Amino acid sequence: MSDTTPPFADMNDRSREVFRRVVEGYLETGDPVGSRTLTRTLSEQVSAATVRNVMQDLEHLGLLDSPHTSAGRMPTQLGLRMFVDGILEMDDVTSDDRRKIEQTVGNTDQDVVALLDNVGTALSSMTQGASLVLTPKHEAPIKHIDFVSLSRERALVVLVFADGRVENRLFNPPPGQTPSSMREAANFLNAIAEGHTLSDLGAVIEREIGARRQQIDTLAAELVQSGFATWENEGQLTERLIVRGRGNLLSDTESEADLERIRTLFDDLERKRDIANFLDLAEGGDGVRIFIGSENKLFSLSGSSLVVSPYMNADQQIIGAVGVIGPTRLNYGRIVPIVNYTAQLVGKMIADRS
Repeated sequence: MSDTTPPFADMNDRSREVFRRVVEGYLETGDPVGSRTLTRTLSEQVSAATVRNVMQDLEHLGLLDSPHTSAGRMPTQLGLRMFVDGILEMDDVTSDDRRKIEQTVGNTDQDVVALLDNVGTALSSMTQGASLVLTPKHEAPIKHIDFVSLSRERALVVLVFADGRVENRLFNPPPGQTPSSMREAANFLNAIAEGHTLSDLGAVIEREIGARRQQIDTLAAELVQSGFATWENEGQLTERLIVRGRGNLLSDTESEADLERIRTLFDDLERKRDIANFLDLAEGGDGVRIFIGSENKLFSLSGSSLVVSPYMNADQQIIGAVGVIGPTRLNYGRIVPIVNYTAQLVGKMIADRS
């Protein structure tokens, strides 16, 4: 709500009742509610003119709107938010709805993808809305990985898993990365990917970075101790080894060789850091899959509402979500408990399987 909109509890009794009945009438019929209709249902005996004044005040607050020149009012998006957050009383999941959800989720013969697809179909059927199901990201071993540059600020990682599944994930590449650096990162990862998940690959790269860092420290320590070099920003990403008295190195072939090896190790360290960054971005990229029950152009819808609830794995980490999308006059009191109950069962099923 905006800073100037009072919370529901701060409105007077008449304003609260008028607001509540307008929203309830709109959710039931989908039509604007007029002052004459309200005068017949209000607990207080007041004139239609008084009700119109209250509705005008609520309109000034941004809670109601008049879609045309008639005296009828309907809730705005802000008004619906206040109603859902502060007034709406949630129903319990009916025994019939509970049975349908449990039958859908309880089929242990399904794999996770098929189960979530069926959950989406069931939610659409029960709520007469479009279902939204976000599946957990895959954690099978990687068979092949590719990075594809789409623009300077957008890239795609294509993951082929050992079980044959393919996922595409969008991410924002680190600044300055080029298509050739992405190919180099993919080539390195594919050389070590066999048998490893994305998380495993990240640990492998971290070990490589640690090994390179240790080699650099060992070689540089001798140069620093002898006075040939000094560290700048040691241990930071901007660290540099500054060589002093370069002429003295010409008579010290061993130190010259160490310096060249340090330069090579630094180059390798930066590449490994870039690859580790790519992996982090790929693992956190937008890789969810969307199953839509009754609407293909989900994100081109306007004036729609989404009721969504996350589900968790055995470690209580959010790994996906289920939801319902429909017009703003959804039956929130019924649909919210259905979505929440479905998410709880899906999470329990996935936790039990893992």
